[in-house]
Amino acid sequence: MILARVVEPVVSTIKHEELQARAVFVMQPVDEKGSDVGATFLAVDNVQAGPGDTVIVLREGSGIRQVLGRSQSPLRCLIVGVVDAVTRDVEARK
Repeated sequence: MILARVVEPVVSTIKHEELQARAVFVMQPVDEKGSDVGATFLAVDNVQAGPGDTVIVLREGSGIRQVLGRSQSPLRCLIVGVVDAVTRDVEARK
């Protein structure tokens, strides 16, 4: 799983049946401070996220199939949580 920011929606008139009635977004990976890291990618929404939201993205097919309750799914990136805040316990890392 990674942190990412929802950039913008993707509009598609023709898509795989697994994507019907699901929003697809351009995602920007971010670090715990919200700074951009890495290249953008596409993810399917599962939590009613929107542009500007920081979210948790599951980027692994088997886990996505478990979350969706499907044995077969072409999805590779699924938004599974909206992040309210990120805090780090620096003392715990010492």
